[in-house]
Amino acid sequence: MEIDRHAHGPEDADRLLAAADRAGDPVTAARLVAEAFVAVSRTADAATLPPMVRRLAMLRARSAFPQVERERRHREVEFVYHAIACAVGARTGRRLARPEPTHQRLADPDEALRLFTAAGLHDDPLYVECAMIAMLSAQRPDQVRPNFAHLVEPWLADGIVDPARRARLTTMLGMGDAWSGDLLRGRATLRRAYGYAVAAGRLDLQAEIVSWLAKCEALCGDLAESRRRLTEARVLAARSGSAWVGFHIAECAAALHLASGDIDAWVGVIGRLVGSAVGANSGLVFEHRWELATYHALRGDAGAARSVIESIADPPLDWPGAPALPAWRAWIADPDDPAAMAWLERALSGLNRPVERLSRARLAWLLGARHAHAGRRADAIRLLELASSEYAATGAAGLLARVAVDLHAIAEPFAAASGPPKRAGDVPDPAGADPAPVTSSGPTGSSGPAGVALTATERRVAAAVAEGLSNQEVAGRLSVSAKTIEFHLGNIYRKLGVRNRTELVRHLLR
Repeated sequence: MEIDRHAHGPEDADRLLAAADRAGDPVTAARLVAEAFVAVSRTADAATLPPMVRRLAMLRARSAFPQVERERRHREVEFVYHAIACAVGARTGRRLARPEPTHQRLADPDEALRLFTAAGLHDDPLYVECAMIAMLSAQRPDQVRPNFAHLVEPWLADGIVDPARRARLTTMLGMGDAWSGDLLRGRATLRRAYGYAVAAGRLDLQAEIVSWLAKCEALCGDLAESRRRLTEARVLAARSGSAWVGFHIAECAAALHLASGDIDAWVGVIGRLVGSAVGANSGLVFEHRWELATYHALRGDAGAARSVIESIADPPLDWPGAPALPAWRAWIADPDDPAAMAWLERALSGLNRPVERLSRARLAWLLGARHAHAGRRADAIRLLELASSEYAATGAAGLLARVAVDLHAIAEPFAAASGPPKRAGDVPDPAGADPAPVTSSGPTGSSGPAGVALTATERRVAAAVAEGLSNQEVAGRLSVSAKTIEFHLGNIYRKLGVRNRTELVRHLLR
């Protein structure tokens, strides 16, 4: 089709849909609707997308073809319907709705992917893009690169597809990488996609890519770059009128606040996410609620914790994080119950899919911090080391730095008080161990021994310095003067027995 060889922007959606309405051939019409969807999906409000699905449903009903070509062409229309309908369902939150039995198979990502293979649609860039959308809508990001990179990469190298489609295809490869726990590869691929979006002159694509880069940079530990990207994403979203990006920027900001240790800001953003149901696409819609409930529960506000999740049923078992949610709910109800904590720790073994790697690390972090709060050092260190390993494996250096601060806070007072190393046969007296000092994992917190342990403010300063921030940048983050930061650093150096920033970072990460 001639129209397939041109780049389409949001302004073209109405023209494409009008052309679809005039087309006599159902396949041609379905392709036009699909082009309209991918052109407008970054700027459209979710509520404006279902009419496209209804158009495709009507095309399914009239897709009668001559016998010789019926099978493939009918499959093309069916494929486009399932792929786009699943994407719209994810965007509007309908994937979580429990349909009536007679409508359960109306939109199915598995059916879309089956039809994609059965009809041999691998050589068509539009259909490959739709199949990638279906795979991400099914929340299987780890399968995007293995199934589609070998199809996409030749098109990128040869310039077969226009820059806008190159940007979209590369973005989905990068999102799949990052979402499934390969943050470094995901970040590199998204940076590449951004170059294609700039070449295409598409502000809406740039806005989407930069917003995901803001989250990746925060998780990877480059907080200054994450802040810059987040500001850029907001500007680009405003300039392109991108309702989609504007809606989910808060999800990216939450990652930055958590990696920065700014728990007040993190809780505020999580509350916003829960109120708006952002996260349906990424699978975090339940995790946001459970995180907010955990924050309230660990602060002793059981009523607030209960109100966040009591009316929410657990999601289907194929939902990311679902195997751990019942145990997490029980722990929220009684965060000091050893049985509830043990159940949640056992449930971590059920989070074994790539898409659940960051969730597994986060829960290990929360549990380890709570054990530290109760003075159970062995349990705390075991779980915090698990969180450290998971974050290291995914490239999440930003969150690893926060866990390292917690591990240091638990281990350092004991090391200082224990004197010379014990002989191999010596067994320490658990009753003599000091309670664990304050941790930085977020909603947990307890006071620790005086003299050696850093204060909460000192730990925030130390963590920021470990991230590579200057005194002026740390001061800006904490809303204090640079002189105040110098004062805190002096205390930190004295307490930890280090002489400079390099020794401080080495001390925190050892």
